[in-house]
Amino acid sequence: MVFLTVAEVASVMRVSKMTVYRLVHSGHLAAIRVGRSFRVPEQAVHEYLRENDMESIESTDRP
Repeated sequence: MVFLTVAEVASVMRVSKMTVYRLVHSGHLAAIRVGRSFRVPEQAVHEYLRENDMESIESTDRP
């Protein structure tokens, strides 16, 4: 299993690090704590992006 840092996740998702922290703390993005930092499973990032992409497609589909 590959884990990403918050900075790497922010780069992949094209958002700020603070947004990633908010997603982790709200439970929308799975992460584990390593010392004082978080590591996010790469698969969790892809799942989050896939799920939210589908939601945005569905919301723009509606008349």
